[in-house]
Amino acid sequence: MQGLFRIINPSTGTQTKSKRKCRLVLDKPLSREEMIRVVEGRGAARRIPIAVQHWVSPSAMGPNEAECRRILETYPCDFEKISFRIPDVFTAPADDPSYRWMNCDNPFPPGTPLDAVSAIEDWDQLDRILADFPDPCYPGLIPEDAPPVGDRYRVGLWWYWLFERFWSLRGMENALCDFYENPEQVHRLFRRLTDFYKVMLRRGREELHLDAVWTSDDIGTQTAPFFSPKIFREFFKPYYQELVAYAHELGMHFWLHCCGNILAFLPDLIEIGVDVLHPIQKYTMDEREVAQKYGKDLCIWAGFDVQRIIPYGTPEDVRREVRFLLDTYARPEGRLILAAGNNMTPDTPMESLEALLDEALRYGQEVCKRFH
Repeated sequence: MQGLFRIINPSTGTQTKSKRKCRLVLDKPLSREEMIRVVEGRGAARRIPIAVQHWVSPSAMGPNEAECRRILETYPCDFEKISFRIPDVFTAPADDPSYRWMNCDNPFPPGTPLDAVSAIEDWDQLDRILADFPDPCYPGLIPEDAPPVGDRYRVGLWWYWLFERFWSLRGMENALCDFYENPEQVHRLFRRLTDFYKVMLRRGREELHLDAVWTSDDIGTQTAPFFSPKIFREFFKPYYQELVAYAHELGMHFWLHCCGNILAFLPDLIEIGVDVLHPIQKYTMDEREVAQKYGKDLCIWAGFDVQRIIPYGTPEDVRREVRFLLDTYARPEGRLILAAGNNMTPDTPMESLEALLDEALRYGQEVCKRFH
């Protein structure tokens, strides 16, 4: 397809245009060592790391799928993502029928909202559930199609850590009540989940040679946390701390995705050693306050707004927001990666997606030049 192509000089960020069919000339991905320095706060790389691509699914973009793929492949992505094969609640793989959290078929009608599914209907089931718990030594937990080890920073991903896995098994309403009504059973479940995750982390390090693990636990809403700091410190912090410490013992960083307003928990997350935090969700917390108070203590994986600016703003609005995020969070010691705040939706304009990546690359180079 003939058209205008932007050619970017990775050293200067200057742009030219050509009407011939050609490829974009862009920077190569950052090396493993560059990413480690950024995460650990030992110095900025030659540009701000980019990881937008891990939050965009071209197949979800309908008629824009091909254009989306072109854009994503044009710009560098600065780490490799390798997804663990975590058990499903009810569905097991053909080669191991017991590899699921609930060793029974789904009794709920199709279309039941996920947060309304109470797989553990009664805590009297817990002994049987724990006796039938999935085996983290299941061979299929490690994907066979993982990229070969090279000079890229490698991150192993699983969704649903403790709170998300808890409410996916008990339903949201039950889960929030259980902290008060059934605390012993909650701790028993969290203990077994943590034991499962520790084996998974060890296998990820030994079999995949991971540099980091990344998981999710959305413990905040748009306006406030789901529960008090007291509940967090009683039920979550000990297991969080144990798993983060184990990742560090294995030689890996710990990355956490956590949507919503979690300002009250940031000192605790820093204390237990979380290395990278995503996304500092826009409209839930003051980005400048977070950067000023906590930006030196952990690496911010800043999430670009997918609620308003990307779907409804202009490309220039997008570029302006990229510059705001980089100006807010960038530090001479590193501690910043740029991504989307969550998965991008099918109404994302491709012009805005390209503006996001283009400005992240161009302005990310400019910002880092100030530090060198």
